Amino acid sequence: MLSIRLSRVGKKKMPSYRLIVTEKTRDPWGKVLEQLGTYDPLSKPRKIDFNIDRIKYWMSKGAQPSATVHNMLIDLKAIESEKVKAHPTHKVEAEAK
Repeated sequence: MLSIRLSRVGKKKMPSYRLIVTEKTRDPWGKVLEQLGTYDPLSKPRKIDFNIDRIKYWMSKGAQPSATVHNMLIDLKAIESEKVKAHPTHKVEAEAK
């Protein structure tokens, strides 16, 4: 299964990310099929440079964006959907038991 996700690059305490397409089971720093853009969370305002046409192409081929990438695409108005919870809380799991 293909996955669209962020891969961290940059030096210590200075993160920047690449948006990549890769197999879900592969290491995010290993072989990638295509680099789709970059994300710099430290610049003000945050710099998001995604190739929306290529993202839509890969999604049409069955690639699933990670929760974080999915929410970023909604913010960019590239896709229309509801945001998903990127990091589940442990309180919800405790209440379910």
